[in-house]
Amino acid sequence: MFSTRETAIVPIFPLSRVIRIHRFVDVADANDAGFMKKQALIKRYMRSRSSSMTDLSRHPRTNSEDDTDFLRRAIEKAQATLNGPKPLQPLTPSINQLQFRYRTKDNELEQRLRRPPLPSDLPPEDDAKVTALLNKRGIISKYAKEQVGDQDILRLKPRQWLNDEVINFYGALILGRSDSCKENPTTNGNSVKGKKPLDVHYFSTFFWTKLEKEGYEKGRLAKWTKKIDIFSKDAILIPVNHANIHWTGAAINFRKKRIESYDSMHDDRGRVFKLLRQYVDLEHRNKKKTPFDFSGWEDYTSDDTPRQENGFDCGVFTCQFLESLSRGEESFNFSQKDIPYLRRRMIWEIGNATLRTEV
Repeated sequence: MFSTRETAIVPIFPLSRVIRIHRFVDVADANDAGFMKKQALIKRYMRSRSSSMTDLSRHPRTNSEDDTDFLRRAIEKAQATLNGPKPLQPLTPSINQLQFRYRTKDNELEQRLRRPPLPSDLPPEDDAKVTALLNKRGIISKYAKEQVGDQDILRLKPRQWLNDEVINFYGALILGRSDSCKENPTTNGNSVKGKKPLDVHYFSTFFWTKLEKEGYEKGRLAKWTKKIDIFSKDAILIPVNHANIHWTGAAINFRKKRIESYDSMHDDRGRVFKLLRQYVDLEHRNKKKTPFDFSGWEDYTSDDTPRQENGFDCGVFTCQFLESLSRGEESFNFSQKDIPYLRRRMIWEIGNATLRTEV
C-alpha cells in the first residue's frame, strides 16, 4: 500500500563527498573569520586616526597663532634694528690709495735693495788722518759753539761709551748742513741721491734732561726757541739720555705728523712719546697762543731699527739715527757690523768739521 504522506527527495552522495564538502565549508568559514578580523582591525585603526585628527581639529589655530607670534616678533626685531644706530662703515681704501700705498712700499724696498752697503774701511789717506787725530793732544776740533778735546775723541775708539761733547758736536754738524740748505726738495718724503737734506733743528743732549727733570716751565724751555719756529721745520732731532746708561734718538717729525723714537735696544719708550707731546703742545701755546692740534699724529717706531749687540755702542747708533733722519730717510742702511767703520768715520768728520757725503 502506498502512504499519502509526501516524501522529500534527498540527493544521495557518497560519504567521502560529504566529508570533503564539510571541510571546504570549514576552510571558507575560517577564511571569512580571518578576513572579518583583519577588516575589524583596519576599521579600528582608521577610527583611531580619525579620532586623533579630530583632536587636532579641535585647536585649528594653535600653530597659526605660533607662526603669527614668531613673524610679529621677527618684524619688531627687524624694525628695531633699522631704527637703531647705524653700524660704522668699514674703512675701505680706494684703488688710488691702495696703489699709492703699495707703490710707496715698493719704492722703499727698491731703494733699500739698491742702496750700496757701507764700506768696511775709510780710504787709506783718510784712515791715516784718523790715526793722527787719535794721537793729537788738546782741542781736536771746533764747530759753531761746540768743541771736542783729546779725551772726548778717544770715546770714539772701540768699546767706548759716547759723551755729551761728541754727540752734541755731531748734532751741530747735522744742524749746520741743514742750515746751509734751506730749500729741501724731496720725493714722497724720502731723500733722493743728489737732493738737499731736510730743514731740521737739533736740540742738544741737555734738552731732554731739562724736559724730563724740570718740565717746560721750570726748565725755561721756551727760551730755547726764541729765534726758532720749530713748527716751520721738517723735523726736530733730539738725542735722549736714559738715566745716564743708554742713548736713543727721538724726533718730532712735522712732515710725517709723528713723534718718533729709535732705540737700538728695542725697548718701549712710552715716556719719550708722552713728554715730547707735552712739549709740542706747551710750545705751541707759548708761541702760537693756542693748543696744538694732534689730529692725524701718531707715536712711531720702526721694527727695522738696527739693534746693537753690546752695551757700549748706543751713542754711535743714536748719532747715525739722527743723521739718517736729517736726510729724510725712512730706513737705516747700517747695522752692528758697520759700527767699527762708523766710529772711525765719525772721528774723521769731527776732526774735519764736516759730514762725509757717502751714505
